[in-house]
Amino acid sequence: MKAVQEGAMLRYCFESFPSQGVIHGVYTRRGGTSGGPYASLNVGSTVGDDPAHVQANQQAIHRALGVSDESVVTARQVHGDRVAVASPQDGGKVFPETDAVITNVPGLTLMLRFADCVPVFFYAPQRNAVGLAHAGWQGTLKGVAGKAAQAMCAAYGCQADELYAGLGPAIGPCCFQVGPQVLEAVRAASWGRDELISRSQAGGKAHLDLWQANVLQLREVGVQHIEVAGLCTCCHRHEFFSHRGEHGHTGRFAAVIGLG
Repeated sequence: MKAVQEGAMLRYCFESFPSQGVIHGVYTRRGGTSGGPYASLNVGSTVGDDPAHVQANQQAIHRALGVSDESVVTARQVHGDRVAVASPQDGGKVFPETDAVITNVPGLTLMLRFADCVPVFFYAPQRNAVGLAHAGWQGTLKGVAGKAAQAMCAAYGCQADELYAGLGPAIGPCCFQVGPQVLEAVRAASWGRDELISRSQAGGKAHLDLWQANVLQLREVGVQHIEVAGLCTCCHRHEFFSHRGEHGHTGRFAAVIGLG
């Protein structure tokens, strides 16, 4: 990924995505107004931060992107696999119980919130459509990234091998320890591979590679063009919020994509 400085804020963008026609990126935690464990660019409204600070942070991102508050579409994320299709009338909408949103409407900007889960971006250049998914371990096991890719193909008539996908900063295999129940579910998945699991420890615990799990899932549904940021949010807590690294008391950083 490449970094774009926007005043005090920093946005990471995928090098495989075009610089024109698509607005996208992952913001760090820097450059906002929140304090304490939410310092400073927290966009999560359900983590205990002052709502006025959250709103100011969101609006600062909108201004940096050059979009209006009313053009931003988001969702109440629940670690599920529901994919919503954003239409022209959905500007400013919060989709209930949704973890992926897709659109082909120019001027709409999709925004989701993260603190270790994998932000999965989609761009279909031939159909001029974009998507964004929230894939933690639960969403990954439910196939949210693959379902988002399939939803784009169904809604916009594109082929999976036309899609460009990007996996943003998220907790890496270096830090994501999970228990035996999660490991068993991963092994049972159609895309499950032994290389996703490493460093077996006492009690059946091991480390899970969420990045590669989502890559394999996307390849299973036919997506070929995939860029992986390779940035662990837990290792880089100075730049990103990390639920695991900060013991659940932290903010959420923003991932955004839209058609210019």
